[in-house]
Amino acid sequence: MRNIIAGLALALAAAGANADIVVIVNPKNAAASLTAEQVSAIYLGSTTTFPSGGAATLADQPESAGIRNDFYQKATGRSSAQAKATWARITFTGKGTPPKELKSDADVKAFVAGDPNAIGYIDSSAVDGSVKVALKL
Repeated sequence: MRNIIAGLALALAAAGANADIVVIVNPKNAAASLTAEQVSAIYLGSTTTFPSGGAATLADQPESAGIRNDFYQKATGRSSAQAKATWARITFTGKGTPPKELKSDADVKAFVAGDPNAIGYIDSSAVDGSVKVALKL
């Protein structure tokens, strides 16, 4: 019985690790889709705007959430710690503001749904009509 429970726990952990992450924007955002390079530039502070020219307001997941590191690895090729260090430099020089850290997929989704300039990332299973998927990672 213990082996079955351990096996199920490992299977659930593996399923979580392989979950699809999607980058979401507000449905009113002009961006129909984004490339990983565009998302990387936005989330690493290289640009503050969407390709259409509209300002980007960034939402982030908590540091403790596994999705955060997975997102940064897939979208930017960096760990979340490296991205945080990048934002520390940007903030110190006064050239930008780091993404707003929210508590969950639901909070990120609500933030993006409520701001036409917002961009965030969530597990694909949390997507509904209140947001638009711009990139699947």
